[in-house]
Amino acid sequence: MTPRPHPGPGTSGTPLADLHTHLTAHLDEPARTWLARALDEAAARSGAHGPISAWELRLAEAGRRCGAEHADAVRVLILHAAQAGPDALTRVYHQGTAAERRAVLHALPHLVTGPEALPLVEDALRTNDTRLVAAAVGPYAARHLDAHNWRHAVLKCLFTGVPVDTVADLHQRARADTELARMLDDYAAERTAAGRPVPEDLHRALALTDSKACKASDASEAKES
Repeated sequence: MTPRPHPGPGTSGTPLADLHTHLTAHLDEPARTWLARALDEAAARSGAHGPISAWELRLAEAGRRCGAEHADAVRVLILHAAQAGPDALTRVYHQGTAAERRAVLHALPHLVTGPEALPLVEDALRTNDTRLVAAAVGPYAARHLDAHNWRHAVLKCLFTGVPVDTVADLHQRARADTELARMLDDYAAERTAAGRPVPEDLHRALALTDSKACKASDASEAKES
């Protein structure tokens, strides 16, 4: 079974400066030296995205050089330093390992302003790799997935056990979404009919589609603040 995703500094919603600060504080001296060299190398070759670009080789080394727990953040910083555009990101995604594909997805909101990279998000959502699914429903998907595909992305999280809290801007996009509510109700009914438990996350997502409940929650939060 694919490991469940876990929050960390490599996620796409974390500012790049925070990623760098975290790495500086937690990497040992050899790893910090390697990262500094890799970022300088990527910046010097930014825009040069040939089939054997040196910065792409550094992506493959990130886990070994800096540790698996820091590899996502390292790869995102290298991709940003290289100013990797949609074409380069697509090549890295399709030629790379699952870990490199995940890093590309995390890097999308930092590097691509338009919908050009949506095919990568859609590809990740077709997999059953929970780490890829979790990376795919970050801020880039929240900004660019249309309503139909975004709803199916929420359901994909429920199917695969990815926490719905991973879905960027879930609270805003689910608000008063009657079609999402219908889909969630249908999924809950299917599981109940099959004698299977309904995920608690489904009830949480369904509650967000209730505009009255959302307004009450907003009012309560405003009163507390």
